[in-house]
Amino acid sequence: MLSRLQELRREEEALLRARAALREQLTRLRVEELALQAMMRSGEQSAPGAAARPEDRLETLGQMDNEAAINQTELHLSLQNQEDEEEEEEEESDS
Repeated sequence: MLSRLQELRREEEALLRARAALREQLTRLRVEELALQAMMRSGEQSAPGAAARPEDRLETLGQMDNEAAINQTELHLSLQNQEDEEEEEEEESDS
C-alpha cells in the first residue's frame, strides 16, 4: 500500500512537471505570436502602400516553425529524462 502511494506521488510530480513545461511552452508560443503580430503591424506601417515581400514572411514563419520544433523537442527530451529518472528510482526502491 505504501509503495503504491509513493508511486502515485511520483506520477503526480511527473504530471506537475509536464504541466509546468507545457505552460512554459504555451507562454513562449504566445510571446512568439505577439512578436509576429508586431512585426506584421510594423511592416504594414512602414510601407502602407506596398505589400510585404512573401519571401520575408515565409522566412519569418520558417524561423518560428524551427523554434517551435526545438521547443517541442526540448519538452519531449525533458519528459523522457523524467521518465528515465522515475524508472531508476523504482528499480532502486525495488531492490
